[in-house]
Order: sequence, then C-alpha cells, then structure tokens
Amino acid sequence: MSTSRTRVARNFINRYGEERLRRLLDALADGESGQAIAEEFDVSRERVRQWKNAFGRVLTMYQVHPEIADVLEHSEPEPV
Repeated sequence: MSTSRTRVARNFINRYGEERLRRLLDALADGESGQAIAEEFDVSRERVRQWKNAFGRVLTMYQVHPEIADVLEHSEPEPV
C-alpha cells in the first residue's frame, strides 16, 4: 500500500518529472526561500510548504566554531 508521502512524490514526478523533484529537494536542502521555489514551479508558497513537509523534515543544529572548541581543548583553568 502506498503511503501518502509516496503518493505525493509519484504525483509530483508524473507532473514535473524526476529531475524537477531532485531540483526541488536540492532547493529545500539549500534553504532557498519558499517564494523563490514557488515562482520557479509556478505554484503557491503553501504548495511548497506542503511539499517540504511531505518530502522531508527540517533539522536545526547548533555547531560550535572549531576555534572555540580549540580554546576549550587547550585552555588551563584560571586560578581563583
């Protein structure tokens, strides 16, 4: 049985093609604006939001800059 996500992906491919699905996924992964994607695909921002939710998930991550990690690794405690 086809899941909703699979059905949406197949419908997308039938309408736009596999190459365009790859383009959409790259655009979403690169953080392109919903408005820019909507204009490229001639759809609403709401449709782009729906595709975004159907085809993946957004992960937010905080990554410490390497130079800060280096400071922590090589620092000596200050005398009190």
